[in-house]
Amino acid sequence: MTIEVTHEQLDVEHRRPEVRRRRWERKYRLILLIADGLAAVAAALVIHGAYGRWAVALALPPAWIVTMLAHRSYDRSALGLGTEEYLRVLRGAVALPALAVLAYWLFTHDSHLLHDMIMSAVPAVAIALPVRYTLRRRLHRLWARGRDRSTTLLVGPSPGIADLVAVLRRGGVQELQVAGVCLSDPRNAVEIRKLGLPVLGGVGDMNDVIRALGITTVVMLPAPELDAAVLRRIAWTAAAQGVDFLLAPMLADVSASRLAVRPTNGVPLLRIQAPNLSRISRLPKELLDRTLAATLLLFLALPMLLMALIVRLDSSGPALFRQQRVGRYGDHFTMLKFRTMRPDSEALRAELEHLNQNSDGLLFKVKEDPRITRVGSLLRRSSLDELPQLLNVVKGHMSLVGPRPPLPEEVEEYTPDIKRRLLVKPGLTGLWQVSGRSDLPWDEAVRLDLGYVDNWSMGLDLSILVRTGSAVVRGTGAY
Repeated sequence: MTIEVTHEQLDVEHRRPEVRRRRWERKYRLILLIADGLAAVAAALVIHGAYGRWAVALALPPAWIVTMLAHRSYDRSALGLGTEEYLRVLRGAVALPALAVLAYWLFTHDSHLLHDMIMSAVPAVAIALPVRYTLRRRLHRLWARGRDRSTTLLVGPSPGIADLVAVLRRGGVQELQVAGVCLSDPRNAVEIRKLGLPVLGGVGDMNDVIRALGITTVVMLPAPELDAAVLRRIAWTAAAQGVDFLLAPMLADVSASRLAVRPTNGVPLLRIQAPNLSRISRLPKELLDRTLAATLLLFLALPMLLMALIVRLDSSGPALFRQQRVGRYGDHFTMLKFRTMRPDSEALRAELEHLNQNSDGLLFKVKEDPRITRVGSLLRRSSLDELPQLLNVVKGHMSLVGPRPPLPEEVEEYTPDIKRRLLVKPGLTGLWQVSGRSDLPWDEAVRLDLGYVDNWSMGLDLSILVRTGSAVVRGTGAY
């Protein structure tokens, strides 16, 4: 296996430094800069309206841009990514008062300006975040239409490429658009072609493929036959062609926030931080869960009483359905839902086993289940049957966000790997709900739950809560 990098190829990046650079990146950064400047001006006008001082209008826009630059909110690694981009904006907003204090002590000594700059952080971030959300949604719509995407070449062994392609395809719209594959084991090309991807040769053909297809990104997967010298030559080839070179880690479903490069004697080692599931780190989640659930119960008490009455009038039986579920660390609790089935539904389950939509796993789901009542069907499609679980959240048995609460008989069949789901409380919503719910195969549901446990953060919880609304409205997988 030989990768040649000639002097002529190395001259490419000097003769045409912009040849592979994506136009959307420059445009997106420029739009973000303008949007941040306008957000700062709008925030300054809010402060002027409240306190009648104009100095903040001159100081805030450049100070806001400086804090955004300092917290790398315009970096390539954050553009269009959502949560990480928003977190960088929030960190910049937190740093703005500190920057104002520093300017006060060193230069201005104007207490009014210091006050106004500190107060402006809230309206600035309140305006900047929705603007960035809107711009991100617009960028994703362009990607969904095939515009401004990065033409990508995957290089490496067939098993690793198959796994990576599966992850990319189930992750929704994203920037990378796979144009083809160069295999380190070309004898397995048939397996890759079954995925609908063209196999364009071996690793040694990579340079010609990049030129022929106008590749802008190369994603390299580790393989035993690709030693350090080969990887270095491949990186040189990518640099000579002016394309991005990405090295995929062996582990999938690891959030970027858990990865960090730790140089050791000149060797860049990739550190994977262990999941932070301690009681102290999860205390803010506990407080948010119980406070928000209690507040929702107060506002929804009358509608829930009305739903309970309608359930009772629609069919015989209690308004609430009680079922034993398994919570954190394997503790059992009684989960509450509005009853959506006939009282004899459990007795009829054996007769419907052949209709199970999840025959590949432990779940039992049947589309157009004859046991579901008329009102129950409406409650399920709208997810209103889940509202009594707010009581479980207040009691501490469940969380607003977490893995799906399993049945005891399901847990008895769990492998040691799957039992990691029990390290956190089950949730009223979770990645499983915003990713397809009952339409998900068992293996995919398990992968999502394990990914949630390993990558948990308050930011992830908040993003799931935001996505839950649209998932409920779409009703995908709700039956």
